[in-house]
Amino acid sequence: MTLRKFAGLGALLSFVTPGLAMAEEAAAPVLNSGDTAWMLTATILVLFMTIPGLALFYGGMVRSKNILSVMMQCFAITGLISILWVIYGYSIAFDTTGMEQGVVNFNSFVGGLNKAFLAGLTPDSLTGLFPEAVFITFQMTFAIITPALIVGAFAERMKFSAMLIFMAVWFTLVYAPIAHMVWSGDGGLMWDWGVLDFAGGTVVHINAGIAGLVACLVLGKRKGFPTTPMAPHNLGYTLMGAAMLWVGWFGFNAGSAIAANGTAGMAMLVTQIATAAAALGWMFAEWITHGKPSALGIASGVVAGLVAITPAAGTVGPMGALVIGLAAGVVCFFCATTLKRKMGYDDSLDAFGVHGIGGILGAILTGVFAAPALGGFGTVTDIGAQVWIQLKGVGFTVIYTAIVTFIILKVLDAVMGLRVSEEEEAVGLDLAQHNERGYNL
Repeated sequence: MTLRKFAGLGALLSFVTPGLAMAEEAAAPVLNSGDTAWMLTATILVLFMTIPGLALFYGGMVRSKNILSVMMQCFAITGLISILWVIYGYSIAFDTTGMEQGVVNFNSFVGGLNKAFLAGLTPDSLTGLFPEAVFITFQMTFAIITPALIVGAFAERMKFSAMLIFMAVWFTLVYAPIAHMVWSGDGGLMWDWGVLDFAGGTVVHINAGIAGLVACLVLGKRKGFPTTPMAPHNLGYTLMGAAMLWVGWFGFNAGSAIAANGTAGMAMLVTQIATAAAALGWMFAEWITHGKPSALGIASGVVAGLVAITPAAGTVGPMGALVIGLAAGVVCFFCATTLKRKMGYDDSLDAFGVHGIGGILGAILTGVFAAPALGGFGTVTDIGAQVWIQLKGVGFTVIYTAIVTFIILKVLDAVMGLRVSEEEEAVGLDLAQHNERGYNL
């Protein structure tokens, strides 16, 4: 009997002990190599969007005397924001100290400094099921491309020194707080509102587009605009850059699933559908309006589609993506041409017309097509209520970004001046600011 009792106890322990071990494993996240590999890849793809993607896209659209200045700005921003991100940007954006769901306080708008200088980070630190170091770098690439997009609005006329200081201050006062409000989790202002922004329609594109519009208005028009022809000097570069943006954007959108899962797969599919639809939408709108389709037009349409699907990539279905893409191609075409011409502002490379307008359109339509009733995969049951939430998010971002950007630019203009001299503008920023030429014949 005694032996049987011990045998029975041993059998019981053999079942209980693995159960306890499994509970411990469930409580402690374990690194997933598949998720880690995908997030490493996605991070590289997003960095690839800025250098060389955006650098080529913008570089081809300016005049030949300014190609190096635009590319230099993209590279310098990449270095500058990388360093600011690890010093305090990541902490401001993602430190959740003091945050509580449903409670609006200072930390609803901006994170603390507990993660400054990446305090506490080790090789074993995890975000979800992959290293926190990878998450930090992934989010860094978003922080890099957002100010780089603004360059397109004031291209060919801002001092390089003023640009660097503006980007540093703008990143600190605009980008990082907006990212915190939207993405930091429970207690974040727009997170608690229920704003849907899967990969950065609000944080990246509306933010950059509105800042670009304010910047081009504060700096004023380029000398000779709009009477002097300012045709792109190398559309081959622009098309190559657009292609790189298209490919890199899969890291941007599918990577925002923060895992190698079904959401990432659907985000990839809808990104491709929306981008293709927008490219064709812009092309045919231009063909009908101007008589011929252009290479610049289809490249711009590609980016418009990528922008518009960004906030929706994790929640809309294929047919919703098709509608969003077509709408973005047509609407952004008219805003970058007819609206800009009528309003008279000099948005050099259509940062506002594509990123601002595309981001706003995509954010609003996310509230519509995230609904399962329209083929979406979100939790939207009341489309009208969600669209109102999206409009609130758009409105807040537009107002906050416009006001703070305007103040930063006006202070910098008073302190050091924003714009190069007329002589330097005529010579070109490559020589005037960097003492180099893009082409030596």
